[in-house]
Amino acid sequence: MVKITSVEPASRAEKHGIIAGDILVAINDNEINDVLDYRFYLTECSVKLTLLRDGKETETSIKKGEYDDIGLEFETPLMDEKHSCKNKCIFCFIDQNPEGLRESLYFKDDDSRLSFIHGNYVTLTNMTKKDVDRIIKMRISPINVSVHTTNPELRVKMMKNKHSGEVLSYLNDFADAGLNISAQIVLCRGINDGEELLRSMRDLAALYPAVTSVAVVPAGLTKFRDKLYPLTDFTAEEAADVIDMINAFGDSHKASFGTRLVYAADEFYLKAGREIPDADYYEDYPQLENGVGMIRSFSDEFGMALRDVVDFASGDIEERTVSIVTGTASHPMLGALSDRLMAICPKLTINIYEIINNFFGTSITVSGLLTGKDICEQLSDKPLGDELLIPANSLRHGEDVFLCGMTVGEMSQRLGVPVTPSGSDGYELVEAILGRSI
Repeated sequence: MVKITSVEPASRAEKHGIIAGDILVAINDNEINDVLDYRFYLTECSVKLTLLRDGKETETSIKKGEYDDIGLEFETPLMDEKHSCKNKCIFCFIDQNPEGLRESLYFKDDDSRLSFIHGNYVTLTNMTKKDVDRIIKMRISPINVSVHTTNPELRVKMMKNKHSGEVLSYLNDFADAGLNISAQIVLCRGINDGEELLRSMRDLAALYPAVTSVAVVPAGLTKFRDKLYPLTDFTAEEAADVIDMINAFGDSHKASFGTRLVYAADEFYLKAGREIPDADYYEDYPQLENGVGMIRSFSDEFGMALRDVVDFASGDIEERTVSIVTGTASHPMLGALSDRLMAICPKLTINIYEIINNFFGTSITVSGLLTGKDICEQLSDKPLGDELLIPANSLRHGEDVFLCGMTVGEMSQRLGVPVTPSGSDGYELVEAILGRSI
């Protein structure tokens, strides 16, 4: 049962007399407990809603299109509380947060429903066989799974959850049912790398084509690891070894099945000092959200925009100075790309400012973990020009707030310049730099 908080004006629900405060009990006699139930059973063209109002049960039937909404709104997107994580992973980033942040930043979710809605990765330890059966019944796919290792004993060690090894069997259940699985391995130096990584790749490849892709990403380690499991960063040589192992496996798998399946995150290439592969290597970029191929995709998009500027707009660019914030990982790439744009547009000046992550520690090099505090401190005496562009992924999802709590508006006030979040699309960044569409 879920409480209805509001009803859209002129919607089907309003026309059938449903009001805020009614309790949705069932759709077509199927109990509704959360968003998965609601979306699944609402797809019918004829739905019978069982409601509670003032303690009395009523029913109303609505005719609609197969995927049409009926205008009901609920207290939360999940129509239920988020499921919190039951693990104590040795690499957990949230455990490495400093004190004094907003309470929400310390919440660890591990909710399969968020995999369906937002693409979150889940460990499966919060799922029961009933949950698995429901996902199979509803044909929810793809399922994003944080695997980390396919060695059950090692998974228990890494996740500090006695059930984390046995729930790996759910991967077989999903595969047998024909659902797609997108997998992630957070690689910890000396723990699940080497032969253990090779084992995991082999085991996941055995589930191909249900397992559609696997991202191998390095564990993010902040300076706040006191009393936590002693992990260390990969060296340049070790990062190169990881890349070589993954590429050897990927070459073999592609020769047999036409896809690499397993990819190393860009961070490994940067750490090893290796050149980022061409676009063909990443096929259709299945693991972009895990930082796999993001640099190549961004560079190619930026290059496409440069060609369009030459063809359509180079003579129309007005004099303008723009500053761009970046983490240390992307600084060389952005500097080189910006030089190419300025060569095409002589009236354009672009300042690329590399921000050292003092907040979480200098080993954190990605732009998504930059804070307003570090940006303001390091740009306070820098010329910023007409506008400052910041990476949108450094803000909380759907908000204009950095992890440190500073808002975009507060940053603009402190630095005395308009501040604009810019996405991870290279073409869109060029347009943001120019201040106009191409």
